[in-house]
Amino acid sequence: MEEKEILNSEPVENNNALNTDENAAGSTHLNEPVAEESEIEKLLLELEEQKDKYLRLMAEFDNFRRRTAKENLELRQTAAKDVIFSLLDVLDDCDRAEKQLQSSEEIEKQKEGVLLVFNKLRSSLQSKGVKAMESMHSEFDVEKHEAITEIPAPSKNLQGKILDEVQKGYYLNDKIIRFAKVVVGK
Repeated sequence: MEEKEILNSEPVENNNALNTDENAAGSTHLNEPVAEESEIEKLLLELEEQKDKYLRLMAEFDNFRRRTAKENLELRQTAAKDVIFSLLDVLDDCDRAEKQLQSSEEIEKQKEGVLLVFNKLRSSLQSKGVKAMESMHSEFDVEKHEAITEIPAPSKNLQGKILDEVQKGYYLNDKIIRFAKVVVGK
């Protein structure tokens, strides 16, 4: 009777569904390869999308680099065009003054004509942002001036100050484009 009880005590359900339990030995890997393959396919697709985005971005950056290099070159070639164009009027005045100097003997009229040309040149440069540096009798500043020599100062209050300006310094839009070459009192 014991054997009948043991046989009858086992549930019948376990005998019919041996491979249906996911945790049962031998059934754990049956469904995984399909899931792994679809996951791998998704990752490969994402990788291809990222590669495509990367290549497009690199191509766009390369185009941008070429375009800006070309624009930069064009800008450099035509940067002085505006200034040179404004100086052509001054050059025309110089040509007229040269003709006048050769044909006229009146010194005062020649001097007046040359001064007009100089003033026109100065005003043309000022309109483009060029400004002369005022250095005479100011303190020597290494950031603005280039000392050519030092000479004894005629008075104590001129020591360390600029006594002579050999070459003027200039600003372009408040930035120094040429240092003043000066003589400093010691």
